[in-house]
Amino acid sequence: MYPFERKDEHALSPFKVEYTNEHAVDQLSHHLVQRLHDHHVPHETVILCIGTDRSTGDALGPLVGSKLQSFEPMHLRVYGTLENPVHAMNLQDNIDYIHRTHPQSTVIAIDACLGQYSNVGNINVIDGPLKPGAGVKKELPSVGTFHITGIVNVGGFMEYFVLQNTRLHVVMQMADVIAKSLFRADLQFSASNPGITAATTKQS
Repeated sequence: MYPFERKDEHALSPFKVEYTNEHAVDQLSHHLVQRLHDHHVPHETVILCIGTDRSTGDALGPLVGSKLQSFEPMHLRVYGTLENPVHAMNLQDNIDYIHRTHPQSTVIAIDACLGQYSNVGNINVIDGPLKPGAGVKKELPSVGTFHITGIVNVGGFMEYFVLQNTRLHVVMQMADVIAKSLFRADLQFSASNPGITAATTKQS
């Protein structure tokens, strides 16, 4: 287990919000501040956005990374964008790099997922590492102190086809909510922790 995959007996309960909720950014950013306070060590926060722009549904992660990077966050290190995606072929290399470069960091892993019809559109925040690729039966390494997933479409049958035929509008709007929430949470968290040093946003 990497240091940033530590477990906390007092972990917060899972959180979810519908991306179309008019207060989604407020609610999600508020919860993320609580999570950062719950997990933060006095080092760094890494945002690891997993996915590929070659599949509409699976582009949630790199879309979040690109949107977040455009905000020029002061205290977040971002990996995984449309330009430099983190996907199945390079995920382990990126995890190893983060482990070497940010050994004591809080890592927030972000990925798209499939779920029940009634849950499509939900953004979920869950304690512990993300298991990317589980929905499409891929064995990929787990990563994250906690993770954010967006349910972009219905799972259970022909998952690759479903991801490739997911509406781009849904993914774009969901990515916008997540990126804005992360940026706002970082501002609020850093304001209450003045000892945090500014970061240079990094792409590997």
